[in-house]
Amino acid sequence: MSSILIVFASMTGNTEEIADAIAEGIQEAGIQPVIKNVMDASGSDLTQYDGILLGAYTWGDGDLPDEFLDFYDELDELDLSGRKCAVFGSADSSYTHFGKAVDTLEDKLVELGAQKVLSGMKIELNPSTDDIAMCKEFGKKFVAALG
Repeated sequence: MSSILIVFASMTGNTEEIADAIAEGIQEAGIQPVIKNVMDASGSDLTQYDGILLGAYTWGDGDLPDEFLDFYDELDELDLSGRKCAVFGSADSSYTHFGKAVDTLEDKLVELGAQKVLSGMKIELNPSTDDIAMCKEFGKKFVAALG
């Protein structure tokens, strides 16, 4: 059975709510994911899982959250070949670079050899009821992509 890790950063709770909804979809598809706040994770954790989901809100005008920076730097040492990945996050369309942290994380995972199986999911601020349903579906699709 495939193993899945979800690592997220959340300041206001929006990205955590998205992560929880994705995890619920993964559980409904038959896998119990491991969920970690980025402050409780290290880059090397990613090498222990078949599927990797990273979630971050976008800070300022397109930056990763401060709490994600050390984790992000640790990724440079990894080879993620053979692993499947996807990225999600909350974002604010009032900024020029909507959800840029999602793109930054996605690019890094692919650069390290992981296979992107779903396009990055960006949710405007706090997730609505429809967004939560979409997040659960995202989790189910991720499980299906693991094969």
